[in-house]
Amino acid sequence: MANVSRSGYYKWLKKADEPEKDYEDYLEIKTIFDKSKGKYGWRSIKMSLPHMNHKKIQRIMRKYELIAKVRRKNPYKFMMKKTMEHRIFPNKLQREFSQPVPFKVFCTDITYIPFCHGFAYLSVIKDIASGEVVAWNLSINLKMTLVIDTIKNMNLNAYEGIMIHSDQGFHYTNPKYIETIKGLKMNQSMSRKANCIDNAPIESFFGHMKDELDYTSCRSFNELFLKIEKYMKYYNYERKQWTRNRMAPVEYRKYLLSQGHG
Repeated sequence: MANVSRSGYYKWLKKADEPEKDYEDYLEIKTIFDKSKGKYGWRSIKMSLPHMNHKKIQRIMRKYELIAKVRRKNPYKFMMKKTMEHRIFPNKLQREFSQPVPFKVFCTDITYIPFCHGFAYLSVIKDIASGEVVAWNLSINLKMTLVIDTIKNMNLNAYEGIMIHSDQGFHYTNPKYIETIKGLKMNQSMSRKANCIDNAPIESFFGHMKDELDYTSCRSFNELFLKIEKYMKYYNYERKQWTRNRMAPVEYRKYLLSQGHG
């Protein structure tokens, strides 16, 4: 009835009571995978299990369907096409991410934040020297006020001569944004097309934030706003960074200023 051969049946019967050969390794992998809330791929698991061959980890993850949650692409970048009046600026930053002076070079970008009622959009400006998030703005839509208000939220004593680096997204090539930057006498810099590494500091921040913040469970825009506000304070004042003398961004900014940088 099962359309199996006699020899195949007895071969299965002989091994039916034997333990699954991969089961113990699977349990090790599954423990680490679950601790990461399903975000670890085989490379991260390999670092936690140095004794296990990476090919075995890949095979077992495929076998038991342990599929890591990958970050989705930002839909905002594909939503609008630039018109002829939009301008692109050269890459003045040139990946010089080791900036010694706070409040002189900033990077900015927009990311989408999914929650129970759809999407919100988060605009952030980060000081490259200290790593501090100096301004952010959350909106339910992608109107130009999203980035214009983020610039206003910087609240700096002086803007003249400051560099602000972004990608070539619709908002940053928009005449309204360009006029705002020009009016403040800031210098505008842009990543090359399709080169996200040119804006690595802000991309890194978004990656860490999305890994560490439980935003998908938020049931309202206000709840999401408050949760992001709390995270920004944590990131600036408490989240120590190895590459910044194991200091949190605000602490590192004060350290740089005390050393005469600024």
